[in-house]
Amino acid sequence: MNAEFVPQPTATSGAELLRYPFDGRLILRYAKRLKREGLARENLLPLRIAILGGWTSQETASLLELFLLSLGIRAEIYQSEYEKYYEDAVLDTASLEQFQPQVVYLHTGVVNLRELPRQRATEADFELSLRTEIARFEEIWESLQTKLRCTVVQNNFELPLDVLGNFGGTAYSGRRHFVQRLNLAFADRARSSKNLIIHDICALSARLGTDRWFDPLRYHAYKLLVAPDANAALAHSLASVVAAAFGRAKKCLVLDLDNTLWGGVIGDDGVDKIRIGRETAEAEAFTAFQQHALDLHQRGVLLAVCSKNDEVTAKLGFSHPDSILRLEHVSAFRANWEPKPQNIVSIAEELNIGLDSLVFVDDNPAERELVRAQLPMVAVPEVGADVTRYPEILAASGYFETVGLSAEDLNRSKLYEANSERSQMAAKYASYDEYLAALEMHAEIAAFSGTYLDRITQLINKTNQFNLTTRRYTSAEVEAAAQDPGVITLYGRLADRFGDNGLISIIIGRHEAGTVHVDLWLMSCRVLKRNMEHAMLDALVEHSLERGASRILGSYIRTQKNGMVADHYERLGFSPMGSEPDGARSEWTLAIDRRYDRKNRHISVSGAAK
Repeated sequence: MNAEFVPQPTATSGAELLRYPFDGRLILRYAKRLKREGLARENLLPLRIAILGGWTSQETASLLELFLLSLGIRAEIYQSEYEKYYEDAVLDTASLEQFQPQVVYLHTGVVNLRELPRQRATEADFELSLRTEIARFEEIWESLQTKLRCTVVQNNFELPLDVLGNFGGTAYSGRRHFVQRLNLAFADRARSSKNLIIHDICALSARLGTDRWFDPLRYHAYKLLVAPDANAALAHSLASVVAAAFGRAKKCLVLDLDNTLWGGVIGDDGVDKIRIGRETAEAEAFTAFQQHALDLHQRGVLLAVCSKNDEVTAKLGFSHPDSILRLEHVSAFRANWEPKPQNIVSIAEELNIGLDSLVFVDDNPAERELVRAQLPMVAVPEVGADVTRYPEILAASGYFETVGLSAEDLNRSKLYEANSERSQMAAKYASYDEYLAALEMHAEIAAFSGTYLDRITQLINKTNQFNLTTRRYTSAEVEAAAQDPGVITLYGRLADRFGDNGLISIIIGRHEAGTVHVDLWLMSCRVLKRNMEHAMLDALVEHSLERGASRILGSYIRTQKNGMVADHYERLGFSPMGSEPDGARSEWTLAIDRRYDRKNRHISVSGAAK
């Protein structure tokens, strides 16, 4: 076999090499440099991932590690022996149990299916093969979740070649028909399981094209199922899924206006002349991109505007009769002549989210490069100037990957609108206490319940700022904590006169020999300065006393993002027990008894603490 020619890199940095579209060969060629750059990032989340391979996994593991580093995750990766995924998951789990993965990824493809229908298969034959194949994978998932309490990520299956041609998607002996039904069965199973995530390589291979996906030479020679670029796309997609499961997906899409959301320059052309709607192909392309942005908004992604423009004029564009996006969809609006990096920083501050939660889209290459240079933590896709490709590029880049949708996700923009109304109301009161009283707040505080386990897991893995330890939990670990009689679990929901903020605070504490150790305490930044932490402490004290505890121990572990809660325990009346010289970690204690003086003054509470 002749060595393949490897082109010289055109990218100048690791960030560019790992930005869509991907060149798998170049990424692997510069893997050592990319790994050094990734490990130099601050606030990396450690994560143990096991890859159980139905085909050779080393290349995928290397690519996955690099993509995860670019997303802020430092992965320790375990790999099974070639095609030993069933044995490692079901028959001999000792090595996996010792490794204790938080995520197990089933690296399988069509080549690993054992029950593909035979030619001349009847309907009964087809259904039996389907049930048998599903049962084999269900055995794997159940074993992993029972023994390891981990999140399982399972590939579905790419569509195979079929000697029946088009009829292969219909006939009971058709392989494509079988794979399509199997993929639907996997999706049904995942909807009913909190710990199973389907990695949709069927869709991924379709987007790339099956001719670019499968590489028969690499498979027969090295048991590598896919081509290099396809493997890079697979590893990136998998990294996006893992990052979403552990709170590293992006939260806000920041949009330029002129020649990005509509054709033309509104300040020069006027609102009547901007190109949007259905009259021309160009106008339709801008309308399609607006629709994509609106679709993201409706599933919980915040939208913001950052434009060099006069604000009044810029806002007129959203009143155009053919504009799909309206001002009500925009959570933060910046149209002025200040540098865009400065405006993007102010958008993050207004929304109270990290800069690494933002994705910035602009047709102007100079503006894109300026933001990349000054705000490297902001994602800036290389969208070019062809708006017809913008939805595809955003989707393929995986910024807004999700593994589930909660009610809070779907109503997020309304929550931010309500926060703006609260801020306006605060200015009307002489004191902050008067303002808090006027909010008419009510909290529900109770032990974890099945109804909220998905939202609890999501909040644990997304919250970085008001998070005392930033420990991460899989859904299986959250469920285990909820069922453990030695663990105190509390969630808090908060509503006020402006609306329901949803589930916004969590505490997990272990009771050992009269002491409750707080392993996790976090709160959504949407409800900062409402004294919800006081109500949560009161509930924690009540539950601790019920278990016979006489003190509560809390830790603060500093990260790049949680400096705002460095004095959290001190403000709540805890006493210091000691800290590391650089303040990276501190320990706090609070003695409790029935004379405890409740700290909550402004929130009526139902549930655990009344």
